[in-house]
Amino acid sequence: QVQLVESGGGLVQPGGSLRLSCEASGVSLDDYPIGWFRQAPGKEREAVSCISTSDGSKEYIDPVEGRFFITRDNAKNTAYLQVHSLKPEDTAVYYCATRRSAYCSTWPYEYNYWGQGTQVTVSS
Repeated sequence: QVQLVESGGGLVQPGGSLRLSCEASGVSLDDYPIGWFRQAPGKEREAVSCISTSDGSKEYIDPVEGRFFITRDNAKNTAYLQVHSLKPEDTAVYYCATRRSAYCSTWPYEYNYWGQGTQVTVSS
């Protein structure tokens, strides 16, 4: 049984940083891509970042480029999203997900497994 468990969210002031974690069980993260998504109240879930297994390439949406950094620790079977210079518009529930493919996708429906999410709130 595949399980993804996110942690690391919280309340942070604008300009602050967090490290979100996604611990996997039942699946080896070096076999599948890991996507990070977020969903703000009243908005659709959107892709934020992804790391593929085909070549280890990393993808980011424009609003987070240079501020968010995705990594993967295969020994711990855990993926991370380091988020810096947080803005109020980054406030959302952040989810990690994986899919049975070597490649990333920006479409949530193409992911087979999801974590429960971790809340990130950016406010002064």
